[in-house]
This record gives sequence, structure tokens and C-alpha cells, in this order.
Amino acid sequence: MTETIALPAARRIALAAQGFGQPRPDAVLDRRHLKRVLGHVGLIQIDSVSVVARAHYMPLFSRLGAYPRPLLDDAAWSRRKLLFEYWAHEASLLPLETQPLMRWRMARAEAGHGIYGGLARFGAERRGFIDTVLAAVRDRGPIAASDFEGETWAGDKGAGGWWGWSECKRALEWLFWAGLVTTATRRGFERLYDLPERVLPAAVLATPTPPEADAHRALLSIAARALGIATASDLRDYFRLSPDDVKPRLPELVEAGELVPVTVPGWTQTAYLHTEARRPRRIAARALLSPFDPLVWERGRAERLFGFHYRIEIYTPAEKRVHGYYVLPFLLGDRLVARVDLKADKATGQLRVLAAFAEPHAPADTATELAAELATMAGWLGLEGVAVAAKGDLAPALAAAVAATGPLSGPAAAR
Repeated sequence: MTETIALPAARRIALAAQGFGQPRPDAVLDRRHLKRVLGHVGLIQIDSVSVVARAHYMPLFSRLGAYPRPLLDDAAWSRRKLLFEYWAHEASLLPLETQPLMRWRMARAEAGHGIYGGLARFGAERRGFIDTVLAAVRDRGPIAASDFEGETWAGDKGAGGWWGWSECKRALEWLFWAGLVTTATRRGFERLYDLPERVLPAAVLATPTPPEADAHRALLSIAARALGIATASDLRDYFRLSPDDVKPRLPELVEAGELVPVTVPGWTQTAYLHTEARRPRRIAARALLSPFDPLVWERGRAERLFGFHYRIEIYTPAEKRVHGYYVLPFLLGDRLVARVDLKADKATGQLRVLAAFAEPHAPADTATELAAELATMAGWLGLEGVAVAAKGDLAPALAAAVAATGPLSGPAAAR
């Protein structure tokens, strides 16, 4: 018979799988803590929005507390790489050992499949130009798209932004999708491209390319470990796999004993439990989550698990926003109990809370716990304090709790 797992137990399984089932370390001194988080989440989404901190820094903070951000920079963009960049769940940082599992996507991209339509057309129509750009990377890399500006052969400059890419930028991004170049490092937030053989370890490049079916099974397995308990659509979304690629693989993972079909009351789809998923009786987490954290990036799953209706409102006109521009969910225990619209204001040295809202089930100590977490975040960001604006039903209690917390003792980590 199919096991039934109650929703509170499913929440705790999911949180433990994501790394919230153990206390934060007293100090983050080396890469072991980074590897521990990566072992839980499997990948980290990259995003350029820096209202608080760029999104890829946040999952580590949510799970480890105030860690030194250069720890991630070194792992991702130094010569001592642990991570590489590629399109996984959107633009992502992934462990190096995952690179062979993404080669099927690179091959499809080179053939014009599974890639943005405009970029696919550009690849088909301008392959000669793309080869010229690849030769320039071979001769001059690591190199950024902006380094080609002003060169007569390089085509139009573009207007900036996603839809205003220059021709060289489009060529570089097509090559990146196809795996013919990769990110060597970043200059600010700008990618510097180079050949994979000059960036990735030889042992990674020498790893045989698995058949597509094997790669899909392996990616689903990583997703299942990261999610703990999940529907087929949750598993597929983690690495943005297509339904056709997933449908035949899930029964194989069930037959292999890695996944067990279960029922979660209230879920309309079958759930799959990873056989090694922990089943904690209690979760004592406290964390602010980026909108791009893997715990909440699939909004339907966040609503099923936590009863938390969540939408990012960056692209919503200001007068139509419900909660704010850059709103972070607040995890306390095993529930999402509040949300706060934050801004790291470097000019004033304050972490500004523009709005704060409590969920209907928020416990009485929500404001006190949130104030403590905001103080930790402010110290991590190198800010001097927390300032609360009077918007939202939680704002008055939060302002009082922040005042009671007192001044910060100083930055808790490298800026």
C-alpha cells in the first residue's frame, strides 16, 4: 500500500533535505561548509538583482549564517574552482562533477534545441560570425563581451540589457549554451568567457559523457535528494527538464528503489520520497530566504508545502505591488511565518525594512526572531543597523523588537 505522509511531516522532510535540519556552524572557516550546503541543494541560482545581496550569495547565508562571501567567489570564479556556471535551473552555479551531466543540454543547444528562440535563430543564421568570436576567445580569453566594443568586425553594439545584446554578446551566449565556452571569472557581475579546457579541471573534461537517459536519471536523483519529497513536476523543474525527458525516468528510479511513491493529503499529484530522506520530528530553523532560493523558487510547491502564496513583484508597477519590490520569506521552525521587503542602503549604512507582513499562523515571537535574523543579515552585509518603515501589519512589532535588540556589535563577516 502507498504510504501517506502528513503535510507537517512532508514540510520537515523538505526542510531537512534543503539543509535546514541542522544548526548553523559557530564559524565558517573553509570550504567544508560550502560543500555541505551544495550537498543539500545541488545548485545555486545566479541572479543580478542586488537590492539586498546578489541572489547566489543568499542560500549559503540562509543555511550557514554570516559566512565570508569571498568563500563563494573563490569556489566559483578563481583558479581553485569547485563550481562552474551553466543553464540548469536558470543561470546557475553547479558542482564541477555535474558538468558531464549537462552535456546533453549543450549538444541540444548547439543543434538549436532547448534554447531561447531568438538565440537559436542567431546560431543558425550567423554561425560564421560565431566561429569568428570563438576564435577571438581562443586567442584573447578570458574576455568579456564589452571588450569587443569598437572593433569594426564585431557588429552592432546593442542597447544593453537582455533584449539589447550586442552581436558579440549573442554569439558568446550561444557558445556558452553550447558548452563551447564557459565562465572563467567575473568582472563585477560581467562574465569573462574562455575555453572550457582552460577553465575546467582536466579530470572533469576527461569524464565520459553519459547517455541522455543516464544523465536525466542522475539529475532527477540530485533533485530528489535536494527536495526530499516532491511531485514529478517539482523534480522536473529543479533542472528544467522537459516532461518527455522525465516521464520514462521516474519509473526507473522507483524500480531501482531510489524513489518511493507516497501520498500527501491535499496534493493532487503523486509524491515521490527519496529513500534516504531524513524524517525529523522537529525543525528549529530561522532564515530569511531569497526569492531564488531552491526552497521557494517553485511557487506552487511553496504553496503546497507551506500554504504560502508568493510572487516576486520586481516587474509589477509600484502602485500594484501587494508586499513590495524585493520581498524575502521568513522561515521560523518549519513554517514560513512572515515576509519582508528589504533594501541594503549602503549610503545610510542601514538594512531598511520597507514593509513587513505576518502570515495568519505566525507565532507570537515572530517579530523578535525576525529582528534577530535581520541583525545577523545587517552584520553580514557590513551595515550598521536595521531601520523599519511603518508599512505592513508586522511593522510596529518588528520596529519595537529591532529597538530592543540594540545596536549591532559589528560586521559578522567580510563585506
